[in-house]
Amino acid sequence: MVRSSSGIVAGLTAAALAAIGFLAYQASADVPNGLGSSRAADSSKTEAAKAPRDRQHPTALPAASGTGRRVVYSVDDDRVWLVGAGDRVKRTFKVTPGTVDPAPAAYVVTSRSGKITGSDGVAVEHVVRFTNVSGVAIGFSAALNDTTSTPAPSKKLGGIRESREDGTAMWEFATIGTRVTVIK
Repeated sequence: MVRSSSGIVAGLTAAALAAIGFLAYQASADVPNGLGSSRAADSSKTEAAKAPRDRQHPTALPAASGTGRRVVYSVDDDRVWLVGAGDRVKRTFKVTPGTVDPAPAAYVVTSRSGKITGSDGVAVEHVVRFTNVSGVAIGFSAALNDTTSTPAPSKKLGGIRESREDGTAMWEFATIGTRVTVIK
């Protein structure tokens, strides 16, 4: 009887593991691009075109910057838009980029930190990370001393600095899984 019970348990365990493996495969096949990874949703090597701009309204949300709730970051304009439901801009502000830029693509917020010391040695808060470039973490943050000075070009820094007020808005808006669209 003990042999029969352990054989049944072994069979049930094998069946359960097979079912879990199948369900895990199905789940991973249905995950939206970029969710759960810090890689760009579109990893093509082609050079992205600059998103069209409204020349009369330079702070207007650029066309072709995606749809739905998201953060839009322009590496050329050093500007961020927090975009809510219905593609309505909730807030836009200037930022000071680090020395390492993310490639234009779609990402998601992968991690956040309340207060840390940035890689440049500056105390920062409201850190919202969305990718890595050659081992350099890329994300938004606000310096506790509220400075947004341009970093030394000799250092590899991925912190995109914003004012403390804008950093608080980013922190409240960009939770884990929030889409981040990087444009030229």
